Amino acid sequence: MAPAPVTALRVLKVTQGGREHLEDLVATEEPLALTLGYSTPLGREQRELAVTMRTPGNDFELAFGFLFTEGIITSPEDVLSIRHCSGSEARGREGNILKIELSENLSLAPHIFQRQSFISSSCGVCGKASIEAVRVHAPVPCEEDTLRFDADLLGTFPAKVSTQQRVFGVTGGLHAAALFDTAGALLALREDVGRHNAVDKLLGHALLQGWLPLREQILFLSGRASFELLQKAALAGVRAVCSVGAPSSLAVQCALEFGITLAGFLRENRFNLYSGEHRLLDPMATDVLGARPS
Repeated sequence: MAPAPVTALRVLKVTQGGREHLEDLVATEEPLALTLGYSTPLGREQRELAVTMRTPGNDFELAFGFLFTEGIITSPEDVLSIRHCSGSEARGREGNILKIELSENLSLAPHIFQRQSFISSSCGVCGKASIEAVRVHAPVPCEEDTLRFDADLLGTFPAKVSTQQRVFGVTGGLHAAALFDTAGALLALREDVGRHNAVDKLLGHALLQGWLPLREQILFLSGRASFELLQKAALAGVRAVCSVGAPSSLAVQCALEFGITLAGFLRENRFNLYSGEHRLLDPMATDVLGARPS
């Protein structure tokens, strides 16, 4: 069984009125090791693929999302089984090791176990190489792009997410990623201490639900929009991303390359739009372009 998503600690609260010892809840951060079983010409092998620091919970979705956004699997059928290791197999890391058996038909190149060879790491070369790496795996943009939504809709997302962030509500220390439809309904939400993990959990859920590609949904990010998160969005077929924080230059470049509508600095009644203006139904929303919210 995986550790709890929150941890109770004894803390000293210091205020102008004095000091008080009390119990506080913090978000749990634990390592999760992903171990793959896969076929080779010499038979089945097992190797540790990666270790990520995460908030326990939705570990299977995290694994599916990670494997998908790293280009290792393309569908749930590529995974024969997935489970937490326990007992002697866990080697003292109970609940923190996932054993994943991949399909017999799925072949892996040996270099996949070198973390720097993953898609997301190509940004260490240059921006152009990073986007080229995503292009190899990302779905071809749909010719019939029907995604349109009211500009005012985006401003309703932060409050809707805030009311549903169960662990954030008691710890204040987690990132959130959420999917909305064009009517503003919250379809799914995942939390984690790592913004990348939150997105992987969400996309893993979408993959398992058979929702991909996500051409008619809007991805919400509670923090900033980095290139890696736009990369994951592109791989999942997402056509609109909005973030409470700022995007990076490479994130904007990625959004432009893959036809993604990207909004940043999202507040209740304003945002900056960096790409994909044609999807906004309200032409007045273009007034926010170039004006950074204070």
